[in-house]
Amino acid sequence: MRLVAAERAAEATLGSPRRTRAIVLVLGAIAALGPFTMDLYLPAFPSVMHELHTTEGAVRLTLTATAVGMGFGQLVVGPLSDMFGRKVLLIVATTLHVASSIGIALAPTVDLVSAMRFGEGIGAAASAVVTVAMIRDIFEGYPLVRMLARIALLSGLAPVVAPIVGSQLLQVIDWRGIFWMLAAYGSAVVLLAVLLIPETLPRLQRGRVGVGAGFSRFVAVLSDRVFVGAALVGGFVFSELVTYLSSSPFLFQVSEGLNAQQFGMLFGAIAVALWLSTQAAARLMRWFEPGRLVAVGLSILFMTGAVMIVLAVIGAGFFPLAAVCLVLVSTCGFCFPCLQVIALQNHKNQAGTAIAVTGFTNSVVGGSISMLPSAFGAITFNSLGIVVVGAISLALLALVGLVLPSPTITGAMDT
Repeated sequence: MRLVAAERAAEATLGSPRRTRAIVLVLGAIAALGPFTMDLYLPAFPSVMHELHTTEGAVRLTLTATAVGMGFGQLVVGPLSDMFGRKVLLIVATTLHVASSIGIALAPTVDLVSAMRFGEGIGAAASAVVTVAMIRDIFEGYPLVRMLARIALLSGLAPVVAPIVGSQLLQVIDWRGIFWMLAAYGSAVVLLAVLLIPETLPRLQRGRVGVGAGFSRFVAVLSDRVFVGAALVGGFVFSELVTYLSSSPFLFQVSEGLNAQQFGMLFGAIAVALWLSTQAAARLMRWFEPGRLVAVGLSILFMTGAVMIVLAVIGAGFFPLAAVCLVLVSTCGFCFPCLQVIALQNHKNQAGTAIAVTGFTNSVVGGSISMLPSAFGAITFNSLGIVVVGAISLALLALVGLVLPSPTITGAMDT
């Protein structure tokens, strides 16, 4: 009965079931803008390094700049969307994304690319915050889990699919053309927001406006121990996905000798595994409490990092290392929808702010940890495995100390 009531409430907001499905699909496409912004040009790293006469570290810094920009952007967009509504923030921020993408396409130096990538990240932040906040505005109970899983699938699949698309685009355009494509993507998001996406947060539900009101929303979410724990765990898990994605071009294209198309095929196999794991998590949450599922996922991630270190030390070949990377990425995908449910379950009235905090944590922690493999002197599978083991150890501590003791997440989601 609760499931039927929740679905009817969603239809009352969005219209017919067909329109509801169409809008959720569009929200998923919008949510993918951020990951595509991050990772579409990963296969072009060597080309950027060559054309701009710069170093591997400087090119990787452009990825970090985007992640940090998205983090800070979400801290701004999230509370503002709770005050002024979702739609207008999506339009304004994505317009900034389009302008920054054009600036990168015309940039003559890697320093300017990094600066514009920071702005591009701020602009893309709205796609991450507003889409999930809209889903939280509309759905309750297991429909919320199902829709969050779909959004998590698309936003989690996008970082894996983006390098495949990027490698194919590089067959016909150069790396600057990729940013023209991102500008076109952002323009399409603005158009969809204007013409199709409804406002899901009515004026009467927005609460007070002002700096004090925004601060009180931050206090509300940060005083929730379970939320803080979920945000920390999510940041560490996301950091492993970002670390792998930023390291993979050098691990597989430079060290293992894969060309751009072979690299794209590897990412295709990983994309299928990610899709399966995300959907499995959504189904399992009908019967198992999401915190326990995250505990299983973190245990697998810890063992994956340890196995990666062993394989690197013994000099294992391409296939064992590719297999362990597949497990790494798919297990991250398994954890994401569970963590979103834990973080948002008690914060419907501050959904934008809650998503902003988790997004900021993901971006800053992910962007910072992604630089660690090169701190060992070179980007290798051994250094990647060490980073995975260290970060997931911290995630396990946060899960056990902050999330699992809470009585509010001891049951499976309502069906």
